[in-house]
Amino acid sequence: MFSTVLLLWLASHVMVLQSSPAAPSHSIVLETRSDPGDLEIGGELAGLPAGATRYVRYEDLLGLPQETYTVSDDTNFPPSTQISGVALTSLAKLFGQSAHSDLIVAICYDKYRSNYPSDYLSAHHPILVLKINGQLRDKWPLSEHGGPLGPYLISHPPFKPSFSVLSHKDEAQIPFGVSRLDFRTESVVFGAIAPPGKWEKDSPVWQGYQIARQDCFRCHQMRHEGGELASRSWAILSSWAATEPDEFERYVRDPQAVMPSAHMPKHTEYDEQTMHALTAYFKTFSTSRNSQ
Repeated sequence: MFSTVLLLWLASHVMVLQSSPAAPSHSIVLETRSDPGDLEIGGELAGLPAGATRYVRYEDLLGLPQETYTVSDDTNFPPSTQISGVALTSLAKLFGQSAHSDLIVAICYDKYRSNYPSDYLSAHHPILVLKINGQLRDKWPLSEHGGPLGPYLISHPPFKPSFSVLSHKDEAQIPFGVSRLDFRTESVVFGAIAPPGKWEKDSPVWQGYQIARQDCFRCHQMRHEGGELASRSWAILSSWAATEPDEFERYVRDPQAVMPSAHMPKHTEYDEQTMHALTAYFKTFSTSRNSQ
C-alpha cells in the first residue's frame, strides 16, 4: 500500500513539472559583446548589481514590439521620413530596475549625452530607431556631418515643446551615434548639478538650473555625471561665470565669435534675462566652494 501511494505522489508531481512553463532558453541580454553594433546597456539593470554592463544584439532588438512614425521635424532626416523602433519606455520596463530607473541616458560614441527624464518620456514618447524608411541600419544614410547615424539613434513623433523657461524652450533630444543606454535614477543624476543652497522655483538660479540640465549637461561634465564631449567641465564653467560673466554670456550666445574653433552651437535666441539666469546658476558652485 505504501508503495502505491508513493507511486501516485511521484506521478502527480511529474505531471505538474511537465505542465509547468519552461524557463526561457534564451535571454537577449548578453554578458559579453557579440558584435561591435551591439547596444551597450548599464546603470541600474534589473537583477544585476548597480554599474553592471550588458549587451543586446541589433537583431534581438528588432524582435521586440516595434512602433512606426513619419517624422518631418527631425534634423537628422529629410522631411517625411519613416522611422521604426522600440519605445525607450519599453526598454526601461524590460531592462531597468522599476523601483529606481526613472531616467534614461543615451550615450553617443563621441561622449555626447541626451537625458530622458520621466516627464520628457511621457510628453514625447521617444524611440530607439532601428529602421529608417524600412531599411536596416547597413542601408542608412550618413549624418549631416558625413559620419554614420548609427549604431543607434533616437527620435520620436512630431515634437511639440512641453515647457519653456524664459527664452529657452523644451528641446527635442534626437542624438545619433548612440552606442549605450543607461537606466538611472533621476534624482541622483540631476542632483549632481542641483544648485547648492535653497532656491525658489521662480528664482533666476533655479531657472538657470532648469535650462542647464537640459542643454549644458549634454556636453559638460560634473564629476562623473553629464556629457564629456566638451573640454570645459562644470567647475570651469562655474569659475568662468563667476569671474568673467560678460565673456561667459557672450560665449554662450555665440561661441564662434569668442573662439572660432568652438563646436558648441549658438544660442542667439537667449535674451538678457535668460543669460543672467544661467550665469547666476553657474556662479552658485564657485560661491559654494569659496564659502567652505
